[in-house]
Amino acid sequence: MSLTDRSALLIVAHGSTVNPDSSAPTLAHAAEIRRRKVFADVQCTFWKEEPSLRDAMFLFDPELIREVYVVPNFISEGYFTQTVVPRELELNGRMTKRSNGQVWKYCDPVGNHPMMTRLLLKRAREVAPDVDPAETSLLLVAHGTDLNENSAVAAKREAEKIRALGKYAAVLNVYMEEPPLVSDWRKLTRTPDVVVVPFFISDGLHSYEDIPVLLGIVDAAPSPRPSQEAATGCRVHHARGEIFRSNPYKIDNRSLFYAPSIGTDPGFAEIILDQVLNAKS
Repeated sequence: MSLTDRSALLIVAHGSTVNPDSSAPTLAHAAEIRRRKVFADVQCTFWKEEPSLRDAMFLFDPELIREVYVVPNFISEGYFTQTVVPRELELNGRMTKRSNGQVWKYCDPVGNHPMMTRLLLKRAREVAPDVDPAETSLLLVAHGTDLNENSAVAAKREAEKIRALGKYAAVLNVYMEEPPLVSDWRKLTRTPDVVVVPFFISDGLHSYEDIPVLLGIVDAAPSPRPSQEAATGCRVHHARGEIFRSNPYKIDNRSLFYAPSIGTDPGFAEIILDQVLNAKS
């Protein structure tokens, strides 16, 4: 990949005020791209962390950087990519020319990339290397929301693509907040082995706590004591990462394998770069 020495990359992600792991994958992908020296500059901004989206316009010197590629590190085309990011970055379409002469090009979110299918299959194999896919159900877990109906489209699309390959006995897209619900996995699947991959950019409260509770592999976390809640501003967390190292979970004489969120895969750096190439063509 070759760009001019006056081009920059801006990776936009959600971030979190309560979860320090939320921005970690985005920062890691940025560091890998920075290491490759493809762009004159590589920066990250977040909706819920610093530097904020509103700070983005001040990150690149217009005398040095003439072209900025904006890649949303979001799993789906939805409320944030269609409404929040364009509004906060003052983008008026795929290409926006600033008063200072900079041209900002808005790329597709990472979740739209065809490579997602391969990464999901890779993650499923990594978490359950010895299972027979023909005797296994694969569940892709997304959030689901009423803010924008497109938020569930990416998970549904990927489930359909993997299902068409005929590798797994069943491939389902399930959600935390809309049917089909991940909490109904026992009713939705019949196989002895079930592999669950969270379709999220990072591991956080959803993957550490909420989904494990919905799956029944951990009990609901007790409410924090008032002093604890005041000190942390958030719920008590289970040990980070431990939930992924206890596979398989034995439930109802079946084996359930629970993977880290797909957005933590290092292959996302390649997807980000490819989304820039797609915007250039």
